[in-house]
Amino acid sequence: MAPSHLFFMPKKQTKLPLRIRLHYAFDNIMSGGVIAVIGWLALVSLALIIIAASVIAFTGVTQMEGRRYGFFEAAWLSLLRTLDPGTMGQDTGWEFRIIMLLVTLGGIFIVSTLIGILSSGIERKLDELRKGRSFVVEKKHTLILGWSTKIFSIISELIIANANKRKFRIVILGTKDKIEMEDEIKSRITVPKNTKIICRSGNPMDTKNLQMVNINKSKAIIVLDDEKDQMFAIKTMLALVNNPSRKPEPYNIVTEIGDKKNLVTAKMVGGNEAKFILSDELISRIVVQTCRYEGLSNVYVDLLNFDNDEIYFKNEPLLIGKTFAEAVSAFDRSSVIGIRYKAGEIKLNPPMDTLLQEGDRLIVIAEDDDTIVLAHPGNHEIQESDILQANPEPAAPKKILILGWNHRGSLIVKDLDNYVIKGSEIMIVAKTKMIEETISGLQPELKNITIKFHHGDINDRNLLEHLNILSYNNLILLCYSDDESPREADAKTLISLLHVRDILNREQKTLNIVTEMADIQDVELAKITKEDDFVVSDILVSLMIAQLSENGELKTVFESLFNHDGSELYVKNVKDFVATGKPVNFYTVIESAKRQNQVVIGYRIQGEASLHNKNYGIVLNPRKSNKITFSEDDKIIVIAEGK
Repeated sequence: MAPSHLFFMPKKQTKLPLRIRLHYAFDNIMSGGVIAVIGWLALVSLALIIIAASVIAFTGVTQMEGRRYGFFEAAWLSLLRTLDPGTMGQDTGWEFRIIMLLVTLGGIFIVSTLIGILSSGIERKLDELRKGRSFVVEKKHTLILGWSTKIFSIISELIIANANKRKFRIVILGTKDKIEMEDEIKSRITVPKNTKIICRSGNPMDTKNLQMVNINKSKAIIVLDDEKDQMFAIKTMLALVNNPSRKPEPYNIVTEIGDKKNLVTAKMVGGNEAKFILSDELISRIVVQTCRYEGLSNVYVDLLNFDNDEIYFKNEPLLIGKTFAEAVSAFDRSSVIGIRYKAGEIKLNPPMDTLLQEGDRLIVIAEDDDTIVLAHPGNHEIQESDILQANPEPAAPKKILILGWNHRGSLIVKDLDNYVIKGSEIMIVAKTKMIEETISGLQPELKNITIKFHHGDINDRNLLEHLNILSYNNLILLCYSDDESPREADAKTLISLLHVRDILNREQKTLNIVTEMADIQDVELAKITKEDDFVVSDILVSLMIAQLSENGELKTVFESLFNHDGSELYVKNVKDFVATGKPVNFYTVIESAKRQNQVVIGYRIQGEASLHNKNYGIVLNPRKSNKITFSEDDKIIVIAEGK
């Protein structure tokens, strides 16, 4: 029980003392804000001036020259002395001086109080602006909710995608300090004149903060995943779609979901307003497909970024009634890869005899939408004598070595099981928590692969020497992103990669190596000595997010490319298509691929595979009328079905 004196009140108190009531009134005045306090100071000043003017006017107090002042003249003199103490320096007559001295002292108190209040108010306003709490008046801006390392790649891609616009705006709402966000962006990104980046500090899950960034006028909303809070994206979408002040039209939301278990809930919340990117599945599939074909990681990056060629949807009335095979060869500077049917279904590499109907649109890889122009019929020269028939080698069981481990490892192993034949083997070497339990639970789900496991340090040279690396067909290096910081995880991966390269160089052998890294800067360091396939998780997810924020229809296209059930990317031997050692135009390569129900999108010159300035030998969407002399080691990049 609380002490009784804490609740003591006089038994017969009917009216509080004037002192207490005045103190309470003063507290209310001061808590009313800057405008309220200024108003009260103005009233006090007015009262002081009126009192002084009344005394002078009605008592007849004058200065030494004997001039008598009326009320309004006396009020003006009082006002001047209230605002400027120096004015009373010329006053004469002691009665007049005393009155004006009192007015001046009151003025000094009022003006100093006013200056203090204004200074404090301005300081609070500047602090509010520094914190980024003011309303954003931009329209048709791209809004990014959340903050992560992916944000820099996303901003860079959005800048490139909107380089031709006169005015482009990106608004960021993150929980970090506004100045800190702006400084980080300035240190890592060069922002062109047509682009402005506006940062605001606040919780994206708060509906009031969402209104602050003008969500109803945005053209696209990107919700980033939060490693510390797996439900961040879902809770942010919940605040978005259920905001009582939201617009009636659907939002264009692109959301990253790390854990597939949260996808069902995310779809319930986002409905048809959101497009979801399963980042773990995306990265694992790219690792697997790159493992199968050397150089494929660079192809994916080229397709996903805005730097060079992009994917467009093209309505071409002149091709209505023509077959898909005819459409594939109809453009000299663009590569047709599929059809978006009138009903909305998207199909990559459909049957070559598919007829184009009115309302169908072609899916095209092109430098720009204005370069998708029908070629002159005379350009379609086919060198029949140079077309070769594919002679694929029979599939054989694979041996794959995985060094390192993270939560994507299980997805990678399951995806690999879809591409190899029975009798294949995976050796996993890692040193992490609970990995043996994870692997033992994974084996029953596999049909074609047998898993072997060795608990060890991937940086141990003696261990790597005893693994007999040369006996494996492929090597995958996974970073320890679950247990280490990005830099520490990449350091372990890099050391292991250097050891593996040294062993291969000593034996003068080559091996298809796929390396997963967390930081793009570490990739540049790793590429100094030799070019391998590198998969940077943040970069690839960022590129996908930027693409879908600009064109949501591309989601189905990319899903088809990354899905083992349909048509996907392959890198095949040039000798399966055309003759080598002599000039061949690309129309001939395309014709050979069409006869095998495949769509060609480019090629790789093996002799340039280590040259960064040559894009590591990869050429996408080449001009078809140009002639190329291939060597036997060169590759053709196609979209095709089957393993």
